[in-house]
Amino acid sequence: MICEYKGKHPQIDSTAYIAEDAVVTGDVAIGSYASIWFKTVVRGDVAPVKIGSEVNIQDLSMLHQSPNQPLIIEDGVTVGHQVTLHSAHIKRDALIGMGSLILDGAEIGEQAFIGAGSLVPPGKVIPPRTLAFGRPAKVVRKLNEEDYKELDRILTTYVEKGQIYKQLRQES
Repeated sequence: MICEYKGKHPQIDSTAYIAEDAVVTGDVAIGSYASIWFKTVVRGDVAPVKIGSEVNIQDLSMLHQSPNQPLIIEDGVTVGHQVTLHSAHIKRDALIGMGSLILDGAEIGEQAFIGAGSLVPPGKVIPPRTLAFGRPAKVVRKLNEEDYKELDRILTTYVEKGQIYKQLRQES
């Protein structure tokens, strides 16, 4: 479901894939080749949500915000299944692991990897190119070449998969 809220209608690039049972409402911008997966909710009814190009927001995730605190997701970000993002800033090519919560004012650095089930508390900054894990999340190490390959593999897979699902919908 894609719908307007108080005169604000989502701006979605024509190449993006939005699952039919996802909800996207209000002041939301979604970039090229992004994908919003099954049962995901993206509510731009309090502040803006900006989702960059080639971002994938996987199944059952929830994106929202607090007043005057937008949610910004830069290009190339992977957001795993059942993630909650709330008024945070996720920088380019980062990965948020399944079941994680990223709260108001948190900043996830470029190419950072947040381990599954982590909690990034309000205002916490995770440095670029690090692995952070836990509740609360703490940096455990710098990323290595194998990590970067895995980040790229996941991103590429979801860009391709989103386009396949988009084509299947158009054919049916």
